[in-house]
Amino acid sequence: QVQLVESGGGLVQAGGSLSLSCAASGRTSSKYAMGWFRQAPGKERKFVATISWSGGTTYYADDVKGRFTISRDNAQNLMYLQMNSLKPEDTAVYYCAARRLQTPWVTPGGYDYWGQGTQVTVSS
Repeated sequence: QVQLVESGGGLVQAGGSLSLSCAASGRTSSKYAMGWFRQAPGKERKFVATISWSGGTTYYADDVKGRFTISRDNAQNLMYLQMNSLKPEDTAVYYCAARRLQTPWVTPGGYDYWGQGTQVTVSS
């Protein structure tokens, strides 16, 4: 089992930046790919970014490409999402997720563990 806890959410003006963190605990000796998803009120959970175990492979949703950067520090069992040039449409609860394989994945069904989420609100 792996437990995931997100932090770093908050309220920011459009054009601003936020950095989210995801701390993993539990069976962290296994090699997991990880990802970020987000869910706005009344909408489905959507893919944001994913990263392989090694950190060498990343994928981004088209609407965040060039603005968001995913990274990880395996020694510290941490994953990050740096979000720049934020827009009101980025407002959502952001979730981190881990899957029991090293390869990244872009759909929620491919993940085995989820955090509780952190709210990001971008004002216009």
